[in-house]
Amino acid sequence: MPDSRHLHWNAEALWQELLPLLPGLSVEVVAQAELTNSRLTERARMAGGDRQAAVTAPGQLDGAQGGWRSPTPHGRRTDDAQPCLLVAEQQTHGRGRAGRLWQSSRGASLTFSLSLPFAPAEWSGLSLAVGAALAESLDPLATTAPKPRIGLKWPNDLWLLDAPSRGRKLGGILIETVAVGERRMCIVGVGLNVSPQPQVDMSSGFACLDELIPGITAPQALQRVALALAGALRRFEAEGLAPFLAAFQQRDLLFGQPVTTTLPGVPEGFAEGIDGSGALRVRQGDLHFLVSGEVSVRPAGTAGV
Repeated sequence: MPDSRHLHWNAEALWQELLPLLPGLSVEVVAQAELTNSRLTERARMAGGDRQAAVTAPGQLDGAQGGWRSPTPHGRRTDDAQPCLLVAEQQTHGRGRAGRLWQSSRGASLTFSLSLPFAPAEWSGLSLAVGAALAESLDPLATTAPKPRIGLKWPNDLWLLDAPSRGRKLGGILIETVAVGERRMCIVGVGLNVSPQPQVDMSSGFACLDELIPGITAPQALQRVALALAGALRRFEAEGLAPFLAAFQQRDLLFGQPVTTTLPGVPEGFAEGIDGSGALRVRQGDLHFLVSGEVSVRPAGTAGV
């Protein structure tokens, strides 16, 4: 059950740990927010002087052809937007991919967003890299005979595994971008179930970290995942998806499973893992490549998310 006592986040210690990777970082904890991603997105828009700046998925560049470019507003510096880790003890309007609601309760959930200027050579597969890093920080795999308890459901969900390719939803990732001057800010939102919650309606089943790490609190979960997330983002920016492929493949929930999709012409098939850019390979006669953000994929015979 959620802990009604005051939560101790050790924000200063966390800030000191993250600062070498994220110069200029601020760490903020609020009791309540509608959505941490939205708050940081609005802050980025203000920093760029454009309240109407488009919010896009990774790789989408405001619909511009041949890249994006947004003029720096008069009177502003191009470095006004600094990294920020924003934690909300409760999100009142949390959402995941495709606008689906994500329930959050104080003490029983960990909901936070990290914003930072981001300029990878390629954006493809960013949510997979983030998922792999989060899973490894919470469920480190042994070097011999690894048997993960946390699986990754393409493109952005973490599941607690009850059996190979079978489990319940543990958390999710929401990544958005917005132009700020000549740069692009990346906002990575993370939601994790920490302990049991009443009246949770999740079609994919409900799982929480307490099942994997008994007694863990939301602040302790943040301490585990924050540094891993920052490190993964920096490595992805420098090297792309390649360093994360093997880690994702070890935890790929859909591999070898029958799946259904919303992609016209590929209503169902068998998942055959991901390619080097992070696209999901689905076999239905021919091999089809599904790109993050264009489809919804779930194990066949389940409601999924």
